[in-house]
Amino acid sequence: MDVFDVEKRSWIMSRVKSKNTKPEIMVRSIIYHLGYRFRLHRSDLPGKPDIVLSGRRKVIFVHGCFWHGHKECKRSGRPSSNIWFWEEKLNKNIERDKQYLRQLRESGWDALIVWQCELKDVDRLIEKLQCFLNKKGVEDE
Repeated sequence: MDVFDVEKRSWIMSRVKSKNTKPEIMVRSIIYHLGYRFRLHRSDLPGKPDIVLSGRRKVIFVHGCFWHGHKECKRSGRPSSNIWFWEEKLNKNIERDKQYLRQLRESGWDALIVWQCELKDVDRLIEKLQCFLNKKGVEDE
C-alpha cells in the first residue's frame, strides 16, 4: 500500500524530470570542459538522446538507475507495493531503451549510456567519456 493518496502520488510523480536533470547537467559539464560541443535532446533521433555530438555521430543517454533498470545496482530495486504496475512500467522502459539503441546503431550512430550511479566516481566517468568520444567509428577504421 502506498503511503500517499492518489492525488499526492500523482503530484510527486509529475515533478520527476525527464530532461535537464542534475546527473545530465553534470555529464554535460564534464563533456564541455573536455572541449566537446554538442546538442541536446534531438527529437529527430530515436529516444531523444540527452547529448548529441552530430559530427562524430555519437549520442549519450544519462539514465537513472531506477527508471531504466540498471542491473546489479542498489538504486534499481523495484517497489514492493503495486508490484504489477511497476513491473510493467519499468520493463517497458528497458525494452524501449533497447529498441532506441538498436535503431540508432542501425542508423550509424554510436551510443553510450551513463548510469546515475557512475557519477559517484568522477575520474572514472571522465575516463569513460574520453574513451567513448575519442573512439573512432567502424567507418573510420
